[in-house]
Amino acid sequence: MTDALKAELLAVALEAADRAGTLLREGRPAALGVAATKTSPIDVVTEMDIAAEKLITGFLAERRPHDGLLGEEGASTEGTSGVRWVVDPIDGTVNYLYGLPSWAVSIAAEADGEAVVGVVAAPARGETYRAVLGQGAWLGEQRLSARPAPPLSQALIGTGFGYVAARRAAQAEVLRTLLPEVRDIRRGGAAAIDLCDVACGRLDGYYERGLNPWDLAAGALIAREAGALTGGRPGEPASGELTIAASPGVFEPLQARLEALGAWHD
Repeated sequence: MTDALKAELLAVALEAADRAGTLLREGRPAALGVAATKTSPIDVVTEMDIAAEKLITGFLAERRPHDGLLGEEGASTEGTSGVRWVVDPIDGTVNYLYGLPSWAVSIAAEADGEAVVGVVAAPARGETYRAVLGQGAWLGEQRLSARPAPPLSQALIGTGFGYVAARRAAQAEVLRTLLPEVRDIRRGGAAAIDLCDVACGRLDGYYERGLNPWDLAAGALIAREAGALTGGRPGEPASGELTIAASPGVFEPLQARLEALGAWHD
């Protein structure tokens, strides 16, 4: 893939994320209605979530009509160009529903199954993170760099929890053991932002079970381009089974500990 095509994809992703972020920030109703539910009553799909995906997919179809698409709210097309967009219109839906600031629009462009462009726009933070494969990760004019690794016992680790009770119970057991072994735990509620916080050095590491491709595609690229390591179980890539992102030196002991604790299964 040429640098010119990467630049085009980045420009498209940035504009799509900005348009969706503006819609979500300015159009959020005071009493947010619920259009449907997903796996449980807690995991809501809001009317704005669906509207944002329609805006993004419509814009991408206009600018890049031959590309494929995978969206959280059901959009899926194969495409013929070799490029596929992976879109989460609101990562951190419950935060958005409750008026908390940690929510984001996440857009990645993949070529041959590899993320080459990632944009995570967090309008309530006033921040947009971006990365291009091989060209680093950025927040505005600031080049991002993962934090130098402390010992695991001094590492600040982010995580998240599923919405189904049985999975939450298993995740709580992992956390109960891990918590005394690290500096502290943070639970932000938006995987894309957690991954970008690793890239920014605001977290030393992050892990979560149960993520979908649209949750991690853009944020994981941003973390890697900032110098973090990403993966899942030992020798495997990040996946729904387990996603880990951390500074080199934190990643390895965190991954080993999560493997021992069975963080990859319910």
